[in-house]
Formats: sequence, C-alpha cells, structure tokens
Amino acid sequence: MSLTRSLVLSDVAPGDRRMTTHVRPLMRTLRPALTEEDFDRFVTEAHAQGLVFTAAYDAGGHCTALATHRVLATSRGRILFVDDLVTHPGHRSTGIATALLAHLTERARVCGCHRVELDSGTANVTAHRFYHVRGLTIAALHFTLPVGVGT
Repeated sequence: MSLTRSLVLSDVAPGDRRMTTHVRPLMRTLRPALTEEDFDRFVTEAHAQGLVFTAAYDAGGHCTALATHRVLATSRGRILFVDDLVTHPGHRSTGIATALLAHLTERARVCGCHRVELDSGTANVTAHRFYHVRGLTIAALHFTLPVGVGT
C-alpha cells in the first residue's frame, strides 16, 4: 500500500484538541517565531476570515503535513489561496505534500475556483522546486511594506 493511499485528510477547526496537539507544533516548524499564544489568536481570527486548516495523517495517526487555505473572490476570478503548506521534516519527499496539493486542487474545482495560488518566500528554493515540478508557475511578485504595528 502506498503512503498516499493510507493518508487521511481532515479539516481541523478551532476548539478541536488536534489544533493544539497536532497543527500548532507542525505550523511552528514552518513559522518558528509564532508563539503558542500568537498561534491561538491567529487560529481564531483567521478561521473567522475563512481560513481552513487541513491536516494530513498517516496510517499511524501522525500529523505529517498541513495546509491552510481559503477561497477568495478576486478581480482576477475566484481562487483557492494557500496561506501555508508544510510537511513534517521527517516525512518530506514521501508524496504527502503532493497528495495534499492534489486535494487542494480538487477542492478548488469543487468550489468553482479558477486557480490555486500561493506565496513562497524568496529564499525557500526547495519549495520553489517542489512547486515548479507540480506545474505551478511564478505569476507575480509579492511586495510588502511594514507599517510599524507589531513589527
């Protein structure tokens, strides 16, 4: 049996114990500066804005990957935007992230989206290779301007 056949994808909502026991530790591998308290505030606020937390579990019940995503209506059409996509370091290169991305792509189709979009930090070359191999292209540059609040 392949790893992806035994993969279980589950949306995890605020208040679900898996949010703190599974999702938060995995998210912090991607965003280590995010404190537990900041994560808890983020979950509540972002979920209210439509953010969905989809966790991937292996056959042993271990949370091996996570995607946070939301459907957005934009002037370029309806999109499924992936805020975060992270695989547990011990489970990388096993097909889990590919399966999760395929799930998000199908979810986008079902939701009437034209595209799946995501941002990736400029220094994250390994992620860029992963995205390119799976057919994602660089369509824009993402610019930021700090405004002094919380920085």
